[in-house]
Amino acid sequence: GYPNVGKSSLINSLKRSRACGVGAMPGVTRCLQAVQLDRHIQLLDCPGVVLDSGDPPAAAPLRGALAPQRLRDPLTPACAILRRCPPQQVRGD
Repeated sequence: GYPNVGKSSLINSLKRSRACGVGAMPGVTRCLQAVQLDRHIQLLDCPGVVLDSGDPPAAAPLRGALAPQRLRDPLTPACAILRRCPPQQVRGD
């Protein structure tokens, strides 16, 4: 699945314990991990995957594939986000 959508958090919720590490930034889950939910169900937690869709490079941060601190140019993705928002929403009307 995509990075930072809650895969590890969902597993922790189902397990009702902290079976997987979680965090607000992409890259907390570094390898595949099997978590035994009960005798019959085993869940797999994996790192986020973003397939190359041919979109411009500015689209990767919008999918959560890169941590904002690692961006060389944070203005390009910020402008892409603002272009998708209605002006009233940005102004707070």
